[in-house]
Amino acid sequence: MDQQKLNELKLTAARVRRWVVEGVYRANSGHPGGSLSCTDIITYLYNEGMSIDPADPKNPGRDRFVLSKGHCAPALYSVLGLRGYFDINEMKNLRKIDSFLQGHPCITHTPGIDMSTGSLGQGISAAVGMALAGKLDGLDYNVFSVLGDGEMQEGQVWEALMSAAHYKLDNLCAFLDNNGLQIDGKVDDVMSLGDIEAKAKAFGWNTMVIDGHDFNEIDKAVGAFKSHKGEGKPFFVICKTHKGKGVSFMYDNPGFHGKAPSDEEYKIAVEELDRAIEEAEKEVNA
Repeated sequence: MDQQKLNELKLTAARVRRWVVEGVYRANSGHPGGSLSCTDIITYLYNEGMSIDPADPKNPGRDRFVLSKGHCAPALYSVLGLRGYFDINEMKNLRKIDSFLQGHPCITHTPGIDMSTGSLGQGISAAVGMALAGKLDGLDYNVFSVLGDGEMQEGQVWEALMSAAHYKLDNLCAFLDNNGLQIDGKVDDVMSLGDIEAKAKAFGWNTMVIDGHDFNEIDKAVGAFKSHKGEGKPFFVICKTHKGKGVSFMYDNPGFHGKAPSDEEYKIAVEELDRAIEEAEKEVNA
């Protein structure tokens, strides 16, 4: 990836994080921690990795995206808004009764959403179905999905992984937002996942472990996935991330799994994120 593209992605991600905080603060509810940890993954996919067109969001040949950790919708909404699927200022109405930006993604209300999600474990299953449909219909689209590591404790996830390998869905790429935290604390304390990569391999997936905040590494992972198409194996990317990335007091803090910032915390977050945006803009315009 060239430096200009890298700088542009960093700027977009900084703006996405700013809107995540804005939306959750104004709603006085939501899930900022996990939204901030998966921001870079979703930002990359919609701006570089996926074949999509905001002007034609239902094109049958488009790549699909499923946010299996649906409670982190603020990240997806912010990416979609900045990408042009709708006015980004709609983030100010997040979770309001008359807004199409609900607490979890809804395919019937929000432009750009490919699958309604929220009940953990079900999103990856839907992604498997989409990938299988593409194979059966002879369409050459890819399906991408982002899961949470707390979500990996759901049995349905492992059934989906087994099914994807059985049906040789090499058009499916799953990203694990591996921030190590869930609502009750550390994943290892609540229900340890053990060696996730070894398990994914045992279930018949190609695997890769990356820094989920490094766009060059995300780019390499997507490139590896695409280069392995035709081999008959789905692709599983374990992304080492940090909950609350970009906001000092949310960083690696499970307390902000599902809590909005206070007025004072909001001011601190805005100052930090606006500064990050300003620095990223300088790099883009240098």
